[in-house]
Amino acid sequence: MREIPIHFFAILGAAVAKMAIGALWYSPALFLKPWLRMSGVTEEQMKEGMGKALVVEFVGSLLMAFVLVHAIRYAEATTVPQGLAVGFFNWLGFVAVVTIGNVTYQRKPFKLFLLMNSYLLISLLVMGAILAVWG
Repeated sequence: MREIPIHFFAILGAAVAKMAIGALWYSPALFLKPWLRMSGVTEEQMKEGMGKALVVEFVGSLLMAFVLVHAIRYAEATTVPQGLAVGFFNWLGFVAVVTIGNVTYQRKPFKLFLLMNSYLLISLLVMGAILAVWG
């Protein structure tokens, strides 16, 4: 296996970008209310577990950026369009395929899949662009 140069500030920057996108996406100004309604989570339940959820989400964002930078390096992506492409195909092949099952098996609305996966797609596109040019 070839050695992959890792720039930890790029990974941190990509993870922070994903968290910022999530904070905006699931804010009251955008999609908090539809997400609460479709997911079946109450606002009280959401607030109750917020601290733990944010820690878990940040660790997951760091791991996602770490793995994505490896895909970017293997693809030899060094430009924004190339980083976007790697982010897109990782979303399509891994995230979208896995999360569609969650919605169908739990009998949740397809709109919930679209809402959650739009956020994940945008996040992976931004992370891919950051990691391609900076990572």
